[in-house]
Amino acid sequence: MSIGNSPEDDRPSVEDARPSIGHVLQQARVGAGLTVDEVSTSTRVRIPIVHAIEDDDFSLCGGDVYARGHIRMLARVVGLDPEPLVEQFDDEHGGRPAPTPAAPLFEAERIRPERRRPNWTAAMVAAIVAVVGFSGFTLFSDGESGSGNVAEGPASGTKPTPTDVRTTKPADPKPDPSDSAIAALPKDKVTVKLSATSDKSWISAKSHNGKVLFDGLLLKGESKTFQDDERVDLILGNAGAIELFVNGKKVQDEFKMGGVERLSYTKGDPEVG
Repeated sequence: MSIGNSPEDDRPSVEDARPSIGHVLQQARVGAGLTVDEVSTSTRVRIPIVHAIEDDDFSLCGGDVYARGHIRMLARVVGLDPEPLVEQFDDEHGGRPAPTPAAPLFEAERIRPERRRPNWTAAMVAAIVAVVGFSGFTLFSDGESGSGNVAEGPASGTKPTPTDVRTTKPADPKPDPSDSAIAALPKDKVTVKLSATSDKSWISAKSHNGKVLFDGLLLKGESKTFQDDERVDLILGNAGAIELFVNGKKVQDEFKMGGVERLSYTKGDPEVG
């Protein structure tokens, strides 16, 4: 009678049941309606590396550090939280390297230069010299003022010059910046402004005839403005990070972080801003 493995040994572990990193990224990309070329343009990760990662081949990344960075960028563009995928990568590839221990604190304290004590004797001598000099200057000034204290009046036959009184005209009130910005926009065009306020976001903007106005990553704090004669079509990745103005008016739609939005605006939008 041969002794084989027990049924418990043949059961898959919890880690084995997880879908692979590449499969999760590929499914999220397809669900977001993005091609490999679009993801590569947004993240600056070369197309062969994107294909390799989706096949769970990380050999082209150039090391574990770069692989983690690529996973984070790909996950954010397709609307995923990157941290669970990075943790799964560490579990499957031996974890993160141990940090280098810092130098002991007492060594830094030992090389710190000793502070010099203040020289109180020199300070007292300087104070005495300053007091004596000030007293002599005061006595000399009193003697000079006492010898010529007769005020001279204006010469006879001359008229006093009237004081020139200037009136300051109050400044004109400044117009409301938001009203000025809307008034300055051309009425015969549609103007769209995007600002990445809380995080970076991948965006694509096209004119009414399909011309690409912009296709790439908008970093946190950056803004882009687009104009067209008829319509501007937008695709927003991580739409919750975007603040959107159309024809000078803020769009109040509440976009979700990590969500993908497809939007179109014309010269009459938005009706309510």
